[in-house]
Amino acid sequence: MPTTTHDGLPPLHTHKPSLRTTTNRVFVVVHFSAILALLYRHTLSLLHSTTLTSFFITLTFLISDTLLAFMYTTTQSLRMKPIYRTEFPENLKRVVEEPDFPALDVFICTADPYKEPPMNVVNTALSVMAYDYPTEKVSVYVSDDGGSALTLFAFMEAAKFASHWLPFCRNNNIVERCPEAYFETDHSRFPEAEKIKVKKF
Repeated sequence: MPTTTHDGLPPLHTHKPSLRTTTNRVFVVVHFSAILALLYRHTLSLLHSTTLTSFFITLTFLISDTLLAFMYTTTQSLRMKPIYRTEFPENLKRVVEEPDFPALDVFICTADPYKEPPMNVVNTALSVMAYDYPTEKVSVYVSDDGGSALTLFAFMEAAKFASHWLPFCRNNNIVERCPEAYFETDHSRFPEAEKIKVKKF
């Protein structure tokens, strides 16, 4: 893997082709040949149907297998050349000055507070806001298609909690920035976390 880019700067990511690429391609060719043979057989059976019932049954098989073949074909692009990426976020500040960081817009969508509990949505928003990234460059938008009062109340409480949670994450270099995940584990080396836990909504 390269340690520097062509202009001498450290890389932000590297990629390595998968060793399974050739095997994947051989498998796709064999599988696609079998699909063509199956469709050819359905076509012959359709042309040589003797009764109306056998004609419609064969036509149904042909249509369904054609749809399945199309779905299979559209998923093969991911297997043609799989690669493994390694990211180096620690090199970002060495490549780009902090004032030149790109702005990030994060959209969080929710609709039903029963299928998508507001606590999960709030944890997502707080996790994004606690990113190790310039705060003026991050904008978080929440779209509640259901217009739930429960979700609104949860975010009003989350706004109060964020005044304690975000500084705590930045000052202590917390990796688990999701409040729920953080408080479910033992963090006895941060006694100030217990004070925040009391204020946890």
